[in-house]
Amino acid sequence: MGNVVGTPGGRPDALASAAVIADRFDRITWRDTYEQSAGLRELAGELGARHDGAADLLTDVFLAAYNVRPKLRAAAGMEPTRRVNHAIVAGLLESPGFAELHRETAGDPYAAAMAVLAQGAALRGMLEGTREARERAEQAERARQDAEEAAQASAADAAAGPDGSDESGGPDEGAESGAAPERDPGAARRAAEAARDAAAQALAAASPGVRAAARAASGRAARAVRAEAALMRAWGVGAGELERMPFERRARLAERLRTGRLAQWAELIGRFRQMAAGERARKVEQAAGELIGVTLGDDLSRVIPSELANLGLPGLRAVFAARYAAGELMLYDSRGERSTGRGAIIACVDTSHSMYAAGPGGVTREAWSKACALALLDQARRAGRDFVGILFSSADRLRVFRFPAGAPAGLERTLDFAESFLGGGTSYQAPLTRAGGLLEEEFNDAARSRGDIVLITDDECGVTEEWTRGWNEAKQRLGFRLFGVAVGAPRAAGSGSVLEALCDNLRSIEDLTEVQGAADLFRVI
Repeated sequence: MGNVVGTPGGRPDALASAAVIADRFDRITWRDTYEQSAGLRELAGELGARHDGAADLLTDVFLAAYNVRPKLRAAAGMEPTRRVNHAIVAGLLESPGFAELHRETAGDPYAAAMAVLAQGAALRGMLEGTREARERAEQAERARQDAEEAAQASAADAAAGPDGSDESGGPDEGAESGAAPERDPGAARRAAEAARDAAAQALAAASPGVRAAARAASGRAARAVRAEAALMRAWGVGAGELERMPFERRARLAERLRTGRLAQWAELIGRFRQMAAGERARKVEQAAGELIGVTLGDDLSRVIPSELANLGLPGLRAVFAARYAAGELMLYDSRGERSTGRGAIIACVDTSHSMYAAGPGGVTREAWSKACALALLDQARRAGRDFVGILFSSADRLRVFRFPAGAPAGLERTLDFAESFLGGGTSYQAPLTRAGGLLEEEFNDAARSRGDIVLITDDECGVTEEWTRGWNEAKQRLGFRLFGVAVGAPRAAGSGSVLEALCDNLRSIEDLTEVQGAADLFRVI
């Protein structure tokens, strides 16, 4: 990588090539991230071919985003040819959008690299816009070097004797050969000062444009990084998981989420999951619910305060212990909702052609159904229950995705389930038969019953009388429940419909921009 890391070049005057002050570990992080990111290497190659110092600029932009408290060194402490970089980075740090961007990128190498890439076009424009300032700085640097050489030559001439010899008495070989022409130190110094002033003026003239471009760049980068973070959260990818994920895998995952079938519905998926989590909090499994009075018992989690006060009096502790042993402590009495499902949760999702239709707000029936199914997957994981996703359409089109409770769900597998679409017509019998068979397998293998099936569809189709008899027998034997969700199709939930006859509980969803229509599912499943 060499100069990509942006370390000082070892100049005698110890001026720095990096605008952002960083320690060795920060630079190691940059080097590792650069080596892992093809995008960063490509951007560095493109900009470096046209602009000297572009690699140092990318390093500075990354470190500004990555460091928890980024600090700029003084411009006077930098190499003249890198002071344009200093102005660009200073513009980024001072822009209003940088604080928002920094909240997402601080301490996260991947997010910081993404911020660099998101600002790539703007950095390209800023480098082009400051080309004259950079050229003036290079001219000033050459003039400074010429002035130093002239001063050294003048000092050497002054040290030589009147006969052309140096202080040792030997001849001045330079004078004899004529290899070093006579130079005026004063003229060289004035030329260097003029070049330095011209470079400063060129940089000052470019600064307003740099600041404006920096404001726009940081704003765009903040939106891009924030959108990706929201996308990850919507799909249930936690910050801890992201930190442990290798760079390239995280990049591939982000690309898949951005370009996948349900990419534009990430916000809907996130709202569904948040709603389901809130409804789960209302569920009661052997825990207190609505307070309805006082009773007697030995549940220490529901002991009323006056009973607990007895523990503070040494003389009454024995009384408390005796009442506890006899189950006669005064407790808050409560009534709450209880979950009755124990077997697997199975989501049968219609993926026929009509599910691709959009409802109010432009949300497709498929998007709403998949978001609901993903929330049901969360429900099963938190309840320690198996989850099965069955995608169906015509009788011969069926895909089954199994997520056992004892194994990680796997994001790739979850995405495969969410992004699959079969097309075709609609058949209830095929998915429900498969769902019933899976619950029977679970009953035979693990003696678990009382599973829950959720059928999400937008269509109405017939079932045979023979199939219905077998279905009802299996339902009675295994004790499972069938919940129906008619998505964007009121006729599928109308009086006397097949769906209504099959389901224990049926709801119709017309407004696909809302998630509350399915809230009760997550309280009773």
